[in-house]
Amino acid sequence: MTLPTLNPESGFARLRVDLTYDGTNFSGWAKQPNQRTIQEEFEKALTTILRTPVTTIVAGRTDAGVHAKHQVLHSDIPIDSKIDNLTFRLNQFLTDEIRVLRTAWAPVNFHARFTAQSRTYQYKIIDGGQVTAPLDRYDSVEWFRKLDINLMNLGSNLLLGEHDFFAYCKFREGGSTVKNLLKFEWHRDENSIVIGEIQANSFRYNMVRNLVGAAVCVGEGRFEPKWMKKVLDERLRVSDSYVFPAKGLTLISISYPETDQYLDSYNQYLKQIDFDEVEG
Repeated sequence: MTLPTLNPESGFARLRVDLTYDGTNFSGWAKQPNQRTIQEEFEKALTTILRTPVTTIVAGRTDAGVHAKHQVLHSDIPIDSKIDNLTFRLNQFLTDEIRVLRTAWAPVNFHARFTAQSRTYQYKIIDGGQVTAPLDRYDSVEWFRKLDINLMNLGSNLLLGEHDFFAYCKFREGGSTVKNLLKFEWHRDENSIVIGEIQANSFRYNMVRNLVGAAVCVGEGRFEPKWMKKVLDERLRVSDSYVFPAKGLTLISISYPETDQYLDSYNQYLKQIDFDEVEG
């Protein structure tokens, strides 16, 4: 297993890119044979502009159909590359489903994935038979029963902290299922849409959508709030039928420490490293 490089090789410099995307028509972030992916589209655009092959490392590898309001990646490119107006130029080449927000040379010791401290996701549910507005149809899901936000918060709060989330992850060989859940809260917005915000140091495959499904089971009165903690403690493995659809899930932010703490953050991440991790 090769450890990730914290700094570029000689002759290269590290470029940081902040971007946003609609994941509806993509098979996730990561490149896959014969599949349309966000990584493939972005790398093709950057390669065309720089006239040299590039690879990217992303902060959170979102699954098929998952969106991002704010994603972060880096790419090590030749040190003499011109990045003036690069944000504008990339957006000229990219499909309008992907927009670059910012491009800049990265500080020393920056790594898009391994210096990140946390990822925050949002999940939107239109419950109780409400009509879905046309502009909400891409990033929210419908649920026919009315949900009790207070019950959902009671159950979700029991999962905060560092635990083994084996029961809330779709099974895959290898990698740690021990995660630190920093935030798991529910509220209604001004249009009465149910909004969940979930923040952790990192996530395993389908973890967020499993957690959402469990909270909905509590919110509709199927189980008591303490059931969510029982599932966690007894490693009961949540049924696939509780996994909510990808389209309601959006990565909304990546948190990084101050620049002088990048190295500490990197070393901390390596303690629970999982090279095959896919989030959402």
